[in-house]
Order: sequence, then C-alpha cells, then structure tokens
Amino acid sequence: MSATMMLSKFKHLPLSTRIPILLFLLGLAVFTSLHYLNCKVGGSNDPESRKVVMDYQDKDYYLTLLNEREEQHKQYVASLKKQISELKLELARRTEKISKGAQPVNDVVQVFDDHVNDNDDLNDYLQQQIDKAEVRHGFRIRNEYEIIPFNMFTPQRIYQLEMGLYRHPEEKPTRKDKKDELIEAVEYALELLNSQKAKESKQFTVNDFVEGLYRTERNTGTQYELFFRSGVSGRIHRMEIFRPFGPLLRVNSEVFETSKATINIILPLAGRMEAFRIFMQNFREVGLKHDRRVFLTVVYFGQEHLQEVENTLESIAKETGQRSYYKLIALNEEFSRGKGLEVGAKAWDKGNVLLFFCDVDIWFTLDFLDRCRYSTVAGKKVFYPILFSLYNPSIVYAQESRIPPLEQQLSVKKDTGFWRDFGFGMTCQYLSDFLNIGGFDLDIKGWGGEDVSLYRKYVNSNLIVIRVPVKGLFHMYHEKTCDVTLSEEQYRMCIQSKAVGEASHAQLGMLAFKEEVQAHKASKKH
Repeated sequence: MSATMMLSKFKHLPLSTRIPILLFLLGLAVFTSLHYLNCKVGGSNDPESRKVVMDYQDKDYYLTLLNEREEQHKQYVASLKKQISELKLELARRTEKISKGAQPVNDVVQVFDDHVNDNDDLNDYLQQQIDKAEVRHGFRIRNEYEIIPFNMFTPQRIYQLEMGLYRHPEEKPTRKDKKDELIEAVEYALELLNSQKAKESKQFTVNDFVEGLYRTERNTGTQYELFFRSGVSGRIHRMEIFRPFGPLLRVNSEVFETSKATINIILPLAGRMEAFRIFMQNFREVGLKHDRRVFLTVVYFGQEHLQEVENTLESIAKETGQRSYYKLIALNEEFSRGKGLEVGAKAWDKGNVLLFFCDVDIWFTLDFLDRCRYSTVAGKKVFYPILFSLYNPSIVYAQESRIPPLEQQLSVKKDTGFWRDFGFGMTCQYLSDFLNIGGFDLDIKGWGGEDVSLYRKYVNSNLIVIRVPVKGLFHMYHEKTCDVTLSEEQYRMCIQSKAVGEASHAQLGMLAFKEEVQAHKASKKH
C-alpha cells in the first residue's frame, strides 16, 4: 500500500483512534532516533567501521553529530505535538456538540477538553457572562424603564418593539445576520432535544417549532426561550439557551491627522434665499472663522436670485479675508439635487478631497466637521450621519411667550425633533470613492431618490458604511411643499417626510384634540 493511500485512510479514522496512534508514533520516533544514534556512533562490530569511528570520534565531531540528531528529533516531536494539539481541539469541539445535549443551560460553557489548558480562561469568562445575565434568576431593577423586553418570533415573522428603518411592528427577517441567528438558535435547540430522546422514538423537527422569544443584554449576551410541540396533546417543550458575548478584542489602532484634511462642502441650490442667508451665517462662523479647513462649492440652478447668491459669497470673502474659499457654478436648468452634487464634486481639480454633500437647511457644528474627517477613510469607509431634524418651532414653543433664538433651539430632545434615520442625503465621502462607485443616478429629477440610490451602491460595495446619529448636525424646520409634478413614489415620500417632520406624536395629538382640551379647561372654570 502506498504512503499516500495510508495517509488518506489515517485521516478518515475517528479522532479517538488517531490520537493514540500519533502518541505511539511519537514514542517510536524517540526510540528510533536514540537507537540510530547509538548504532551510528559506536554500535558496529565491523573492524573497518570501528576504525573509521575511532578516527573521527573526537569530541567536536561527536557533539556536532549529536546536536544534529537532537535538532531533527525536536522538529519531529514538535510536529507531532502540533498535530495532537489540533486533534484535541477538534475532538473538544465535537465533544462539546454531544455533551451540550446532556447538560442544562447552567453548564453550557463546560464543553472543552480538560487538557486544553489554553481555553480555561475563556471557559471561566463565558461562565461569568451567564452568571451576570438575567437567565438563572431575576434581578432587582430600579424602575419599569430598565426592563429589557423580549422580541417574539415564529417560523414566518418577528414581532418587535425596536422597529428600525422599516417601521414595521412585525416583519419577515430580511437581514441575513438576523435570519441566520434565529435559524441557528432553533437548529441548536433541536439538536439538544433530539440528543435526549431514544433513537427509536420520534425526533423533533423544524415543523414542531411553535414560537420563540429572544432579548439581548448589551454586556452579557442573547437569551432565547424556544417552544416546541412534543406530539402529546397539552405538552410543550421549552428550551432555554444563551449565546454569551466574548471578551473585548483589539481590531485596529490608528491616528488621524484631522488638521490636514480639507472638506469640500457641496451645496445644490435653487432660490431659498432666507435659508441660504442662515446657512452662510453658520458656514462663516464655524467653517471660516474657527475650522478654516473648508471649501464651499455652490451649484445654483436658474437665473433668479443668482446675483444675490454671488453677492453674498463675495461679501463674506471680503469680510473674512478668505477670497478663495468658494466656487459658484451656475446651471440654467431645472433643479436636480443629484445633478448639482455630481457637478459640484467633479469640479474639484486639486486631487482627492473629502466631500460633504449638504443641503441649505442644514446646521453643522465644529465637532461635526472633525467627526466627518475621522469617520471617513478613502477606499475603506464612507460616513452617513443620521441628523437630528427639528420640529416646527411654532408648535414646539406654542406655550411660551416667544420662539427662542435659533441657537437655543438646537437641542436633542424628544419634544424638539427626531433622528431622521430615513434620510441619506448628508454624507461625507472621498471624491475617489464617489467616482469609483459611479456617482448619482442623473435620470432622477426633482425631490428625493437620488441619495437612496447612491447609498445603496455603497451598501452593495466592499466599503464600510458608518451609519450613526450625530449630535452636531441639525436639519432646520421649514415648511415643505410637495410638487404635484413628482412621480407617485416621490410624492408619497415627500408627504411622509412632511408628516413626520411637523411635530411629535403627542404634540400633534394635542392639536387634533384641541377643542376637547379647551372644552375641558372651560368646564373647570365654572
């Protein structure tokens, strides 16, 4: 039989059989090496051989030969030890799968081979995670706001409190990681259930799964309670499992030199002179006076107010002494936000630059500009901040004697605004990434759609999309008018945006039931 065939058969042997064989080979290798060394140096009875040995058997030659043999022996032993260690780990993993079936959740982490000492600390850590979680017993909680509710799921649907961008209280799990997580939990529970049953009895299948509950404690892990029909009327099997979080690991550490990165702010514009005045006030104070590492590209559509825009830009240039801080591009055509951003980005001719796609009703802070710099990496990361959208101040401050100044309205509270997580128009990305991804879809005209199209390109690329709410980026309230010439989809998006941006649910409720509130107030006066 060839060595290749023997090696192939050996690999298919069970782990429990391969480990003793490797240990035997290790011992045999040691014995063979020592025996060979003995025979080579002084074990021959042949006179001529003995003569040769005596001629060369000085101290240096003997030590050199011995060292060579010892080194070969060490390498061979190290190789065998490595194979044994790998086999032990594999055996431990398979033992884990089997032994988990006979263990309760309390012992779920006691699954590794006792001889694999490198994993002892990890075992202790995972056991501590279970001890800290609200799994074995309840904990005293200060108030009702601190309870962590479960989500419920069936084979077809998830019923959830945190609805995310879909805004659906129930949905099919569409994200691959969420879907795979729940499938894995159900399959694992089935393995545990079936390992406890006799082989001849009916096995549990996915069809027996009724529903499940799950919740995640951010610092310990995810708890699952899964329910299965047992085949006996009135009997349900409940399986409780826990996925502990592992210890923290360093992924990367790097230093960003934010002082060298110029941000080119691209602003498409058509009309909106009062909003433009407020925008330039903010840009002058934050960008030119304090940051001083920004450039503004204004792409203006149409002729009306064009001269006023140019005069404003030039006036600020004289006031600040920074005459080369901006570029004005005039397009005598119908407004298209995607077209304006595309033209503005491509107008830059001084190499790669960090772009900030902006709107005229945006207010940004100095902190945001630095966050834009260190959250964006050319060829690796694009930054899609979730801005805070302010409600209608005439509703928010209706009970006050006057509406406070704009700077005092910039407050992140539930009664002043909301996180605009359905908006993707404000983004920081490098020009090189914007060009490589293919830019905007210029077939989209008017309001909405172009930003989502670009966002989806990045989501479907190998670049990392940083999506996070930021406290230094605000969308200023303005009355929204939806153009009747928009497509049906664009008009629907515009109306939805208008509805959610007016006031909070409670504030709109007070407006809707205003007459009832006034009638109740009047009744108390009598």
